[in-house]
Amino acid sequence: MTTLIDTHSHLNFNAYKEDAEEVIKRSLENNTWMINIGSQYETSKRAVELAEKHNQGVYASVGFHPIHLGKDFFKVKTDSEETNEEDKGFDSESYRELAKSSKVKAIGEIGLDYYYRPKSKTKTALFKEKQKEVFLKQLDLAEELNLPVVFHCRMAHEDLITILKQRNNKGVIHCFTGNLDQAKEYIKMGFYIGFNGIIFKLDLNDIIKEIPLEKILIETDCPYLTPPEAKTERNEPAFVKYVVQRIADLKGIDYEKVAQVTTENARSLFKI
Repeated sequence: MTTLIDTHSHLNFNAYKEDAEEVIKRSLENNTWMINIGSQYETSKRAVELAEKHNQGVYASVGFHPIHLGKDFFKVKTDSEETNEEDKGFDSESYRELAKSSKVKAIGEIGLDYYYRPKSKTKTALFKEKQKEVFLKQLDLAEELNLPVVFHCRMAHEDLITILKQRNNKGVIHCFTGNLDQAKEYIKMGFYIGFNGIIFKLDLNDIIKEIPLEKILIETDCPYLTPPEAKTERNEPAFVKYVVQRIADLKGIDYEKVAQVTTENARSLFKI
């Protein structure tokens, strides 16, 4: 059976504070590898620490999520599942230092998020500009280190596409929720499209059917977006198999084919 690679997990988050190693063990026993994705400095550092405890099957990505820039513009609701640490912002040198670990395979998750926004148009414009400024610094870092990027994008695909057309970065559009034309635009630029449990909540069926399997990556975004078949509240890497099955069903191909190709895709992009 082909090893699956969950290309976007968060076992470095508070949700797994007590049992991250147990979840990792369970995932590896289920033939599922993972990349734990950082969202700010503390969770990025934790992702590296977890990865370095394992010879293979556990990797890390380090980055600063755009939502953490919101505190300067509006009251941000703290996600206790993520971290209790208040982040001071993005500092290139700190992330460059983390990325020296051979277990760091990407910069991310980074990008643009326009879902939450200030009440005034002026502050909203400033918030978007701040996101773009920090995003570009992280794209520069990824290019400098020759690492792919894990992109977060919510309600901002047109701006993201405009920026990426002027860049030479490679990577994956995580938790894709855009439209088919946008997906095709990303693919034309050489990016992969990441699908997770969101496909059980939103109708992305035509997009999954249409885009080539060779440009798809599978992920969980655990602890979030648990597939209904898992029959539990908290998601984990081993449940990525349900995403594989759903893609196989929609494309009318067998499970093993989806597993094999998406694993090859992940190995190719992240060099694992």
